[in-house]
Amino acid sequence: MFCGSCMQDNSLAVALIDQGNEVSLIPTYTPIRVDQQNVSDEKVYLGGVNLYLDHAIPFWHRLPRALVSWLDHPRILRIASSLGIENDASRLGPLTLSMLQGGVDSMRREYQQLIDHLVKEVKPDVIIFSNALLSGVMPLLREQFAGSVFCLLQGDDLFLDQLVEKYRQQAIEAVSNHAKSFDLIITHTKFYADYMSEYLSIDRKLFRQIPLSIDLPEELRAPREYSIKETSALPRIGYFARIAPEKGLLYLVRAVKQLHESGIEVELHAGGYLGKAHHGYMKQVEKESAFLGNRFRYIGGPDSQKEKLEFMRSLDIFSVPALFHEPKGLYLLEAMSQGIPVAQPAHGSYPELIESTGGGLLFEPGNIEDHARILKQLLEFPEQRNKMGSDAQSAVIKKHRSSYAAQRLHEICKDFTKASRGC
Repeated sequence: MFCGSCMQDNSLAVALIDQGNEVSLIPTYTPIRVDQQNVSDEKVYLGGVNLYLDHAIPFWHRLPRALVSWLDHPRILRIASSLGIENDASRLGPLTLSMLQGGVDSMRREYQQLIDHLVKEVKPDVIIFSNALLSGVMPLLREQFAGSVFCLLQGDDLFLDQLVEKYRQQAIEAVSNHAKSFDLIITHTKFYADYMSEYLSIDRKLFRQIPLSIDLPEELRAPREYSIKETSALPRIGYFARIAPEKGLLYLVRAVKQLHESGIEVELHAGGYLGKAHHGYMKQVEKESAFLGNRFRYIGGPDSQKEKLEFMRSLDIFSVPALFHEPKGLYLLEAMSQGIPVAQPAHGSYPELIESTGGGLLFEPGNIEDHARILKQLLEFPEQRNKMGSDAQSAVIKKHRSSYAAQRLHEICKDFTKASRGC
């Protein structure tokens, strides 16, 4: 799959490098997969296979590193991922707690290797964790690194909330304790800063914000030309995100069915990563979309950014009615960058992104009737729809490019390190 957090981190790293900074993007657990230039280091730290074996086999962490290091090779980790490496949070409680106790537990070997690389080889001014779930390294890191350490929160609560109750509160408390060791916490939206401040019991004054951003090649920044479709061409509603219950594709199908029952015919095109665990869910989506016949289409997950944005550009309206409070919503920027207006539930990061861009309308979360009403409004007033799309496209280029987010992140790093040195 293409992970939104990995894509955001990689784009930020590219932009920071372009602005003259020295950046090491260090993959952990598995190699990252992105649809643009990948600037991450080849070596993976805290390799998922070794972490699992450290946790599952009592003597594994005592084996010499030379005997087990081959399991951290990107090729081995990709094979493990392709075979369905476990990522269901509801079944990962014990492993999560072990990772959060990494400095004193069987995983200390893996954590020390990462710290040695950071402190002895990279020697950074600032270390930025791209999530707090890796914060088990913080006690050990703080003993050996005196520089600034930040954390970019991008959805940690979504994983933690899926843990079974037996482990959930312990894990949240562990992350909360470790998070207090970070010098600053960074988010993409005010909503998520407010929410995570309370969720992790962290002082709100520690939070800073950078814009959610995307990096567009020059040829994909051209203004969209709007035209009246052929009378035989039906409006096309689109979805592009992971195929998973919490992302809400089934709810979109049901809203489109309401349009169908009111006499409004459309096409529904969907794309995004479909993991083995959600094949049954996709079958339910296909069953409930049977009323559309061949007007429902699933395109899978394109391998390149260009293919994905071409898909976006073919749409009239874009909607991912996620059931959870989305902390990012990168797919909205991608759709709006191609001049496509969006219809989104009024929760999470969505209201801020729509306010920032003027690129869509909001409906009551979980309300299929209200969702259908908003889709109908956008369909019935094409001039309004086209203006929203045009305004959104301009706003994404002006406010949400990776170069702007990188510049803001650089300013945060510079200001904090200068203040901490008493300059």
